[in-house]
Amino acid sequence: MRILQSPSILLRLEGAAVLIGSVIAYSQLQASGWLFALLILAPDLSMLGYVAGVKIGSAIYNVVHIDVWPMALIVYGLTASSAGVIPIGLIWLAHIGGDRLLGFGLKYPTEFKDTHVQRL
Repeated sequence: MRILQSPSILLRLEGAAVLIGSVIAYSQLQASGWLFALLILAPDLSMLGYVAGVKIGSAIYNVVHIDVWPMALIVYGLTASSAGVIPIGLIWLAHIGGDRLLGFGLKYPTEFKDTHVQRL
């Protein structure tokens, strides 16, 4: 069970599961494919924070790339009868899952290439 001893592989598998689950849930909503295409890379705009330096850039990037915000948006959409925000939360979650699958993790304040998954 070598796979269980590699956090990087486990994080990538988890990312794949989040990505696939989000895309399946999104497709079940029959939401717009155009909306998905338009917003799937939107969280990466947070990389612009690096213009202000590595510490600020990594903080902004990390705030946008944690699962808690899209999950909160989805829960809000389900509980407040605001179904319109659910697709946005699923797109955001799919983005984060895709990042983890590709090995892009949360950033350390040392440099952009230092992540919790691997050194890029």
